[in-house]
Parts: sequence; C-alpha cells; structure tokens
Amino acid sequence: MHDIIIVGAGPAGLTAAIYALRAGKSTLVIEKGGFGGQIAFSPKVENIPGFQEISGAEFAEQLTEQAMNLGADMEMEKVIRLEKAEGCFRVHTEEENVYEGRAVILATGVKHRMLGLENEDSLIGSGLSFCAVCDGAFYEGQEVAMIGGGNSALQEALLLSEICKKVTVIQNLPDFTGEKKLSEALLKKDNVQVHFSTVVTAYQEKDGQLCGLQLKNTENGETASLPVGGAFLAVGLVPENDAFRELAALNNWGYFDTAEDCLTRTPGLFVAGDCRSKAIRQVVTAASDGAVAAMAACRYLD
Repeated sequence: MHDIIIVGAGPAGLTAAIYALRAGKSTLVIEKGGFGGQIAFSPKVENIPGFQEISGAEFAEQLTEQAMNLGADMEMEKVIRLEKAEGCFRVHTEEENVYEGRAVILATGVKHRMLGLENEDSLIGSGLSFCAVCDGAFYEGQEVAMIGGGNSALQEALLLSEICKKVTVIQNLPDFTGEKKLSEALLKKDNVQVHFSTVVTAYQEKDGQLCGLQLKNTENGETASLPVGGAFLAVGLVPENDAFRELAALNNWGYFDTAEDCLTRTPGLFVAGDCRSKAIRQVVTAASDGAVAAMAACRYLD
C-alpha cells in the first residue's frame, strides 16, 4: 500500500508527486497515456517561470525525471474506478489491477474536444490530427488547416507555417481568443490565411483520407470548400471525470466542483489541475494545484 496514489501524470500530478515525496510519503503515479500531459505537445512554451523558452516535451521530460529521481513509482495503466474502503482507497485499472493507497489525488486532466462531424473518428491519423509537433512534418510543403483560435491553435499554426506551403486558420468567432502576441505574429505570416466567424460543417475524404473541409460563414451563411492535405483540431478540451462522480462532485460541465483548496466531499480524496473547476488553466496553475493537493493529502495522513 502506498501513502498517496496520484491518477494522472501531467504538471499537476507530477508536482503533487514531488511535494508528497519530499514530505516522506510513498507515492504511486498512474498514467494512461504519456507522462507530462497536454503540455508535452506544445512546440514552444514561454510563460513558465524560470524558463525563457522551452518546448513542452522537454519540460514534461524534466518534470517526470524529477519525480522519478525522488522515488516515485510509475505505472502506465488506465484507471476506471475508485472505491473507498476501510482505511484506504482502492484504485481499479482497465488492466484488471487494483492498487491501494491511504489517500488519492485525482489529476486526470482533460482530452481533446471534437467537432462531432461524420467520420471524424475514422479520419484521426488519416489527415486529421491534434498535434502539429507530432504530425506536422508529414505535411511539409502542403496546404493544411488549423481549426481553432485559442493559444494552442495559434502556437501550432505558427509552427505549421514554418514547414507547410500554406496554413488556413478557421475560427468560429469574429476574433482570436488566444494571446495578442501570438495572434499578431501569426497574422504577419505571408502563408497564413484566416477565416473568422467560420465553422467546419463536414470533412471531405477520398479513399479514407481527409482531402478537404466544407466551410460555412456564420455571419452571411456563405459556404465554401477548402482543399487541404491535412487538418489540425484545437477547439478546446473536455474532462473525463465520470468514473469518480460518486466520491467527488462534478459541475455542469463535468469538471470536479472544488475550490482552490482542492478538497472533495470524500475525506482523503483530492483533485488537482485542469480536471477541476477553475478560471485559468495553465501549467503554473496546474502545478499550484498539485502542490496544494499534495500538502492537503499529507496533512490528512499525518
């Protein structure tokens, strides 16, 4: 049995592990995907204190190594259920393993939001992607689309503009929602075109491969077809907290309904990071949550 089990290995979960380990608590981190969370897919990060500039992948790697060097146990499994038992919690995984911990921190993060269009799932990996860092090189010299207008979309569109012939950014609002500095840099690019107040209504495909997008202007109703070699989705994120709703309340959007103290209605259960209700979702706020949750868990155990 571990003192603390942490579900999720993004900045919140790994920071929680670092604080718990430094407090002398045995700690297990369970991650279903890749260590580092969503930040690992960011090509360049410039708003982490202490780093003028660093790639998300490098930051994630350093954070993971820091936790492991302190003695964190790591498991790559998907947690599907959590139960409160006498004197402990039992964490059940899809791999049919059960781990016991005296306290649990849920740092489950979020997943990519989809458009909900026909054949969307089947096109992932066949012209439709979420990560320019991972897949941008496949479209070198081609024309691609970036769907979204927040920080992630702008960062990835800038990256794509360096390797692709043309990047068309499709934003459903009249303006970008990302940082002004990023939007200004993107609009200066000669090979970038932006369609504001525009939505994607359908994917066009040939032989199972994405070949274009059907667009509609929400202000005048005009439609158009946009041929592309690939498209990247960056239209927001959604939580995956349903498996834990019996022990931790969720709000109307599926996020853990907790305050800055990261406490839940279940003693010994804490939440941290993008999975909880909060106004700002950034690396620094996730790390802050991790520290708060870990210290709260240590106080509970002590």
